[in-house]
Amino acid sequence: MRNDSTPVRLYVTEQFVSVQGEGTLTGVPSTFVRLGGCNLRCSWCDTPYSSWKPEGEHIPLDALVDDIARQGPRHVVLTGGEPMLQAGAVPLTEQLAARGFHITVETAGTVDAPLRMDLASISPKLSDSTPTEPAAWARRHEATRSRPAVVARLVRDHEHQIKFVVGEDTDFGEIEQFIASVEAELGAPMAPEHILLMPRGRDPDTLNANLGRAVPEAVARGWRITDRLHVRLFGDTRGT
Repeated sequence: MRNDSTPVRLYVTEQFVSVQGEGTLTGVPSTFVRLGGCNLRCSWCDTPYSSWKPEGEHIPLDALVDDIARQGPRHVVLTGGEPMLQAGAVPLTEQLAARGFHITVETAGTVDAPLRMDLASISPKLSDSTPTEPAAWARRHEATRSRPAVVARLVRDHEHQIKFVVGEDTDFGEIEQFIASVEAELGAPMAPEHILLMPRGRDPDTLNANLGRAVPEAVARGWRITDRLHVRLFGDTRGT
């Protein structure tokens, strides 16, 4: 049994300062805190070091908050893996909010946890994310990846953006179906400007090809497009 006096620690894969490369805050200087561990196994995951085989170290909460404060940017992005999985993420966001930071939480929208956030950046996973193997993880991923009720709660309670990753095999009808299921939970339509299509890719050529698929679909529905600026600036590298 955990003693209440035991210091809270978070399993941190990496921490760095860069510019936000995705979503409505693209270009904003931010401190990124990548927490290790994930409940999904996306076939195209670009951060296996924080999800499939999480790396990192356990850092005391107070030390982590002080370190973030020393970095400089007033925007903090809590990402993963899946940051909602770690219980320490709740007091982390509470302390950051108390210090006046703007907090973005990047989540797949499958875990419900009371984190403080100024922007819920939700990236639901479509069927094209399900791996073919190992079989046990394929079944677990498919059973876990879609949680409209969790997404609806985040949408209801927070400023939000919903990012769908677009690849060569993306079914845009599936995106519409997912949005409809969230709207059914909400009992109201979602504002289309909160729905973003983002190209999958780790190099400019792949990003461009998938942007070409995404743009006409976004225009037809009133959705928005977001790029992956960090990939264009720094390539497929860690700490960017």
